[in-house]
Amino acid sequence: MKKRWILLGTAVALGVAGTALWQRYWYYTPGLIGAIRNPVQPNQPVTWARGPETATTPVAGRPPNIILIVADDLGINDISAFGGGIVPTPHIDRLMKEGASVDSFYAANATCSPSRAAMMTGRYPTRFGFEFTAVPPIFAKNIAHTTRDAPVQPIFHADRVEGIMPYEKMGVPPSEIMIPEVLKARGYRSLHIGKWHLGESDGLRPEDQGFDESLAILAGGGMFDDPDSPDVVNAKLPWDPIDRFIWANLPFSVRWNGGKHFKPDRYITDYFTTQALAAIDANRNRPFFLYLAYNAPHTPLQAKKSDFDKLGHIKDHRDRVYAAMLVALDRGVGEIQAKLEAEGLAENTLILFTSDNGGAWYVGMNDLNKPYRGWKATFFEGGIRAPLFAKWPARIPAGTKVAGVGTHIDFMATAAAAAGAALPTDRRLDGMNLLPNLTSGTPIPPRTLFWRSGDYRVVRDGDWKLQVSARPDRVWLHNLAADPTEQRDLSAAMPDKVADLRAKIDAQAAEMPKPLWPALLEGPVRIDVPLNAPWKEGQDYVFWAN
Repeated sequence: MKKRWILLGTAVALGVAGTALWQRYWYYTPGLIGAIRNPVQPNQPVTWARGPETATTPVAGRPPNIILIVADDLGINDISAFGGGIVPTPHIDRLMKEGASVDSFYAANATCSPSRAAMMTGRYPTRFGFEFTAVPPIFAKNIAHTTRDAPVQPIFHADRVEGIMPYEKMGVPPSEIMIPEVLKARGYRSLHIGKWHLGESDGLRPEDQGFDESLAILAGGGMFDDPDSPDVVNAKLPWDPIDRFIWANLPFSVRWNGGKHFKPDRYITDYFTTQALAAIDANRNRPFFLYLAYNAPHTPLQAKKSDFDKLGHIKDHRDRVYAAMLVALDRGVGEIQAKLEAEGLAENTLILFTSDNGGAWYVGMNDLNKPYRGWKATFFEGGIRAPLFAKWPARIPAGTKVAGVGTHIDFMATAAAAAGAALPTDRRLDGMNLLPNLTSGTPIPPRTLFWRSGDYRVVRDGDWKLQVSARPDRVWLHNLAADPTEQRDLSAAMPDKVADLRAKIDAQAAEMPKPLWPALLEGPVRIDVPLNAPWKEGQDYVFWAN
């Protein structure tokens, strides 16, 4: 009898301990499952298919090469060309000095994958149901169950999980037409390197959506190096549940044309640059489109030690790691330009540089989007202002400044115009061709633009911008010509303007289909302070649906 009680007590104790361990470490599950199903292989060589060894047409007589470089979560104040920055970014700055820039350029969304969907298709992502960033349910649950002491807690919609499509199928439908598909008729070879985040299943990957070759992080992010490598310096963010999930689950790996995960042979920003140089070399004698989607400076914060060691004047460890990540990103942009020059391709190559959205609130740094209010996951200017630098020496005069408003959805029409390619006529395209403005410096005509994530909806109509939020139930009205940093809310003083702009939001929303998958999470994001700042009464915030 005594033995039975001992066994029973032991079983109960083990059960309690197991439950406690599960409650503490359950968010490691996706990484463990992924490691079992698709373990990361050792590094493998990547060989880009080579074009002609000699050019049949001189460079100047071919359609231009087009390189779209996209940074990830790059704040507008991370670029020293705008007068700020924690470190100089001379090679990114050079794109602006030697090309054109748009005064008011916007991301298509305040988070990554809808923005990228818009870049590739030239359409509002809501037009084909891609309203929310693709994340697995366990990711949303992890964020919702943070233990952070805050008066406003996130909402997890557990009732929406049942029947939701698998994470791998959350992507741009194959029926959508992407930039490489448009360029193919003009003989372009299309290459993808870096982040994708537009679907991981068959039919949704880059090589299924018009790209001839793809070296990809298919998910929303990945490690920059092995965290235990002596060549990397890490900075974890203990206040951030997103960071906790990333470190627990994301591998240091890439996939070649949808194959098995394998380890890059160096710090991943440098790896993507090296592979881009090889891709350019392989395709130097034919027109190519290169979509180079760096994952820097998105978390996890990991810097190459040799870059970190040169920044001893930055005393805060986290800030120094972040700055070193920018150094690697800028170096890559410089190496791309140097390669084009060495191959005699620079004159007839159009480089477009942007970020998918603004700097993130969860990094905990105050000035990423200075002077604008807001962060990634808000539609205040700091969340959606992005750079657009366009360099094409054969067509764009150096130092061209373009007034007016541009957006990610303009990339499709602009790339097609540069290539002399026909746009699809069987669907509505929301973007416009910016090439006449970039080449002449003429202002972009006034336009109306929309953003949406669940019940948080925004319109910019000329200089007027209205934000409508359900949680909290309020609106913000700003005249961006007079108040570009959104300090003076005019909604109470101008109800007629609010009503007019709200009607535009409602009319545009009525055209949009139901989202392809529901938002599982609504989380509060404060407008004026980062995640690690203490909550204070009266702080503006929005609930971001994802």
